[in-house]
Amino acid sequence: RRAAVRRICRFAVKILGEQHRLPIREPVRSADFDHLGELATIDVLVVAAYGMILPADILDRPAMGCVNVHTSLLPRWRGAAPIQRAILAGDRETGITIMKMEAGLDSGDILLQRTCPIHPSDTAATLEERLATLGSKCLHEVLDQFSRGDIKPSKQDDSRATYAAKINKHEARIDWARPAVELERMVRAFNPHPVAFTELNGTALRIWEADIVTDTALTVPPGTVVAAGKNGIVVTTGEQLLRLRKVQVPGKKAVSAGDFINGHPDFLTGYRPFDT
Repeated sequence: RRAAVRRICRFAVKILGEQHRLPIREPVRSADFDHLGELATIDVLVVAAYGMILPADILDRPAMGCVNVHTSLLPRWRGAAPIQRAILAGDRETGITIMKMEAGLDSGDILLQRTCPIHPSDTAATLEERLATLGSKCLHEVLDQFSRGDIKPSKQDDSRATYAAKINKHEARIDWARPAVELERMVRAFNPHPVAFTELNGTALRIWEADIVTDTALTVPPGTVVAAGKNGIVVTTGEQLLRLRKVQVPGKKAVSAGDFINGHPDFLTGYRPFDT
């Protein structure tokens, strides 16, 4: 079996910068971020989805400071995973905050906010795509305000802050005792990463798409498969039923539940195959 080949890929921002012959810097550590002293020569530093925490002395070097494009309506969901946490919590809207960066975690003054609805079908991927488009528009608006000297910062209300902790794979494991509404949110929030999963006879089964079945008359234990066919795999939960629409086994591509059933003729209903 041929081993997978890993290749280093360039980000779209780098490709565009090279096309316009802009200088590119790729610091690995914050200590290397401005070793040439270039930040003191610019007006404002823009940060978006940057995984490195910048020290205060870096933030103070640009003439007008640093701004961050954050994918939530601060102070709600400060931290690393605001998109996933908003979906998990069942929020009906989120948005973009352009904020002035400071030493605290996403606690700086708000320069601009715009809301974005969270649709019932949104995954982390689809919501991130819409927020990226909205974020670029907001950033242009704020940079125009900087150029006109028309910036009006507003303080965040720290008492309303919530924390969007980084997502880890352990969180993506399905607990069938939880209500179907929570599990359906998990499936959407963890698509495309790390992907919600359960286990079938000790083998991981990743769940890419699922929806809720409102029939609550069944009293069998959570994790019991009560129907399996071309329309999906219906599983009992702590409350209501969850229908798995698209699944994936290790080493295979994601397929519809119907195709999965066709490939696993020994998969039966009326018993409890999922580990709980």
